[in-house]
Amino acid sequence: MNFESLINLLPYSEPFLFVDELKEVSENGISGTYTFKEEADFYRGHFKDNPVTPGVILTECMAQIGVVCLGIFLLKNEELKNFGVALSNESIDYFLPVLPGEKVTVVSEKVYFRFNKLKCKVHMFNAEEKLVCRGEISGMIKAE
Repeated sequence: MNFESLINLLPYSEPFLFVDELKEVSENGISGTYTFKEEADFYRGHFKDNPVTPGVILTECMAQIGVVCLGIFLLKNEELKNFGVALSNESIDYFLPVLPGEKVTVVSEKVYFRFNKLKCKVHMFNAEEKLVCRGEISGMIKAE
């Protein structure tokens, strides 16, 4: 499975797709990037005259790259025509803001994958390779 076909299997589309490219993927982890678009609607009100990316959007980016993309890769032998994704748990610590137009890199390490539940340690870095946020995210993929 190549990176582009993996991204195309994601159950998201613009404006809620937070994956631009995948850099590495293996049975044990994944990394990828996303550049937050300056014209994204959520910047208009978060915060007035000083826009920053909301933490929930950072978490979503981490989950899409670090859990959902990795889960699809791990299920590569399954038929994934119609599948569902559900976040089951997350715990994230935030350290730096992400500004409009900023590119981030997400690096995820599998903790476990069993019974279609995937738990990962996920880190997000800015373009200067400084840690933006980190935590653990768990999710379920229901393949049909």
